[in-house]
Amino acid sequence: MIRPDWPAPANIIAGTTLVDTPDDALPDGIARLNQVHGSRVVSIDEARAAAEPQDADAVTGFAVGHVCAIRTADCLPVLFCARDGSEIAAAHAGWRGLAAGVLENTVMALGSRPTELLAWFGPAISQANFEVGDEVREAFMAQDPGAAQCFAANERGRWQADLYALARRRLVTAGVTDIYGGDWCTYADAARFYSYRRDPGCGRMVSFIALK
Repeated sequence: MIRPDWPAPANIIAGTTLVDTPDDALPDGIARLNQVHGSRVVSIDEARAAAEPQDADAVTGFAVGHVCAIRTADCLPVLFCARDGSEIAAAHAGWRGLAAGVLENTVMALGSRPTELLAWFGPAISQANFEVGDEVREAFMAQDPGAAQCFAANERGRWQADLYALARRRLVTAGVTDIYGGDWCTYADAARFYSYRRDPGCGRMVSFIALK
């Protein structure tokens, strides 16, 4: 699996699975979410206590043994940890959730100040392969006119959207400046990553972060 290259404290374990990662490589205790491309954040205690997976796109953890995880196949997984190792979170940031504020809500759900958080971008679809319509660009520009620089016009009259750049803008505005990762393309790398745009029937990678 891919391990984040970031200065997380020693009590943090994190990673993203690949298409050939065995199931037993994941830590025990992952609480499943019913990801709905929204902005709701739940604590891992809420997720574990519920009879059914919670409709949410981010989860937070605060205790030893907590494992926060989300599933993606082109959407952007974002992992968070406090610089002192006291808390963690995982967020699922497709364009809808990103525009709705899932990353800002995750930052607010954590107890640390934003400047004391580290964030890591796992594998997502790259700008070169993420074509969107006017409605996507307008959704971001309505909140942040500067987001226009994250979209490049293509010859079909549509836009190539940079999820990584959009997420970085949102986090920096929320006060999180220590941001790592964001160097992959799930669509282009079929040997390692699932991609819904390439294959709608594909599986999902799991991005997780745990307090040991």
